[in-house]
Amino acid sequence: MNANAVPTKKLSAVSDLIRLPKQQGTLLVLWPTLWSLFIASAGAPGAKLLVIFVLGTFLMRSAGCAINDIADRGFDPHVERTRTRPLANGRLNVREALFVFVTLSALAFVLVLFLNKLTILLSVAGILLASLYPFVKRVSHFPQVVLGMAFGWGAVMAWSAATGGLGPAPLLIFTANIFWSTAYDTIYALMDMEDDIKIGVKSTAIFFGKKVYLALSVLYLLAAAFLMGAGYAAGMGGIYYSGVAVSLGAFLWMVARLKKNPTRETAFRGFIGNAVVGGFILVFILIDLNM
Repeated sequence: MNANAVPTKKLSAVSDLIRLPKQQGTLLVLWPTLWSLFIASAGAPGAKLLVIFVLGTFLMRSAGCAINDIADRGFDPHVERTRTRPLANGRLNVREALFVFVTLSALAFVLVLFLNKLTILLSVAGILLASLYPFVKRVSHFPQVVLGMAFGWGAVMAWSAATGGLGPAPLLIFTANIFWSTAYDTIYALMDMEDDIKIGVKSTAIFFGKKVYLALSVLYLLAAAFLMGAGYAAGMGGIYYSGVAVSLGAFLWMVARLKKNPTRETAFRGFIGNAVVGGFILVFILIDLNM
């Protein structure tokens, strides 16, 4: 066997563990963070904050994937979509995956040390939320809500880093993200619903059942309402509100499309669509702040 074969295989497994080829999840964490960062800094956050939060988002999302797979290593072999994950098929062991999680979390924390004291304290809660999410699905049908809290915490930290404090706007963005994340992760959970029911994993997709499309519409409406509230609290203009309204229309169109054609492929496209629309919201924020 080639001497480089084993290290190469391990690196490939680590890449799969942190979803390196699939960065949609990173974008879904990044967008609310950047919404908050740009609004808090009036459109000019500076290179230091941008680098810290973009790189920190990548590191923490990657660490979250690692702890998720550690927690789900007993479930993943029984789910069609996840059975090829590196812990599920033995390409990595728990110790190796835990090393990746700790290393990435530590690197992310080092970045936070370049920020103010309040943001450093807030980062501890962020790590706890990211670590808690994978275990919630064992006891509650609402792990997606905890995911939304974990994914939205960057918005709170970004505001704190940019202003040195907090206020209504970042908390409203954080709350909006809970509803938004619950919606798109419910769509994601639809792909695994049959397998999840068999193995006893809980999710909002299972909880909502036949009313899932109504629930998704309500979640998106609430997300938009709280984003509108955040815009009002931060003194945003009409372009921002137009962007939120257009984005809501896109989200509701995705729900209608999924209802009409409830396949795994449509669900996955809907999930990816959320990552795209989140970026459009940032574009509207930038235009509004620079008009």
